[in-house]
Amino acid sequence: QVQLVESGGGLVQPGGSLRLSCAASGRLFSFSVMGWYRQAPGKQRELVATINGGGTSTYADLAKGRFTISRDNLKNTVYLQMNGLKPEDTALYYCNMRNPVTRADYWGQGTQVTVSS
Repeated sequence: QVQLVESGGGLVQPGGSLRLSCAASGRLFSFSVMGWYRQAPGKQRELVATINGGGTSTYADLAKGRFTISRDNLKNTVYLQMNGLKPEDTALYYCNMRNPVTRADYWGQGTQVTVSS
């Protein structure tokens, strides 16, 4: 059974930074592609960034140059460092794990990020 628990969201002023964390249970973490997605009110969920077990990362255009995804396989944790936050970054941020064998997706409950002055 996979459980993903996000933390680190909150209220931040424009231009500020936040670091999101996602702690995963289970034995598949180090083999799984981990991702961060976000969903703003009235909008579809969108990809922010992914990172594979070896540490290779990909970013959506919205994240390039501002966000950094990383992981610690010993702690079963993936991070999203967000700098230069903008009001349009306001959303519920979700952690995702993809099972490397079945390709099933697992989701956390989300952590709210609000960027406002």
